[in-house]
Amino acid sequence: MLTILGPTASGKTAVAVRVAAALDAEIISADSRQIYRDMNIGTGKDLDEYRVDGRQIPYHLIDIRPPGYRYNVFEYQRDFLTAYRDITSRGHEPILCGGSGMYIEAVVRGYELREVPPNMTLRAELEQRPTEELIAHLASIKKLHNATDLDTRKRIIRAIEIGHFYRDHPMPEHDYPAIDNLYVGIDLPREVRRARITSRLYARIEAGLIEEVESLLHQGLTPDDMFFYGLEYKFVTLYLTGQYSRQEMIDNLEIAIHQFAKRQMTWFRGMERKGAHIHWIDGTVPLDTQIEVTLDLYERYRTGSL
Repeated sequence: MLTILGPTASGKTAVAVRVAAALDAEIISADSRQIYRDMNIGTGKDLDEYRVDGRQIPYHLIDIRPPGYRYNVFEYQRDFLTAYRDITSRGHEPILCGGSGMYIEAVVRGYELREVPPNMTLRAELEQRPTEELIAHLASIKKLHNATDLDTRKRIIRAIEIGHFYRDHPMPEHDYPAIDNLYVGIDLPREVRRARITSRLYARIEAGLIEEVESLLHQGLTPDDMFFYGLEYKFVTLYLTGQYSRQEMIDNLEIAIHQFAKRQMTWFRGMERKGAHIHWIDGTVPLDTQIEVTLDLYERYRTGSL
């Protein structure tokens, strides 16, 4: 498998889709938010990108759950494996593409994951504690590498619930296939990445981001639900509920996305420290050059000359 990764606004999807066209491959999304229907602008699906010269490039794990659903990495690992086996059984190659480092590692490294049932007794007890105490308790049972665990009290409590389950239930034998994988990363200078993020944010607002969030709230999703689905949905909801002015929302959202991109790169560097060899290519060179470099790396990888 070829995995093309990079931070937000790096242009990884454009590279992956055109490489897929050249290889007659299919894309498996590694984006933790694009799995939701009706969340198009805020998640940056840009489904038009999946057409190359009038040809539709097949994609998987996009638009597979309704808004309001709380998807998790366990489900992603299961759904990825279904898509992976489907693609390879038909003689095609899968290309994993996205910026959700945890999802990528979960499937490439084969994390041992299980579905964790709700523990209503523990939840009731945790609900009585102040947020600061909950965070301290969570930090005592796991490393707080995933900042989204702290977005809301509900997420903090669920993270504690999962931590307790894994502590109290030893992991059974795990049978997950080893995947022969090549990592290619799209790298951008910090100032270029920041400029792209800013430009894209304003473009999404013009394209109807605020109206998309309004529509989701009108469907019955709560503000707490919206916080679960990422920065764009969180900050626009804060604006729509009167906690930010429009410009405050834009300014704070822009800062938060820059910080998020930095955390993504920190995660990828952590993958490298754990042994992942990511071949970084220059995301500022012409797209055709990025595609050529990626295809060359993959061909050398497949033939054992890399």
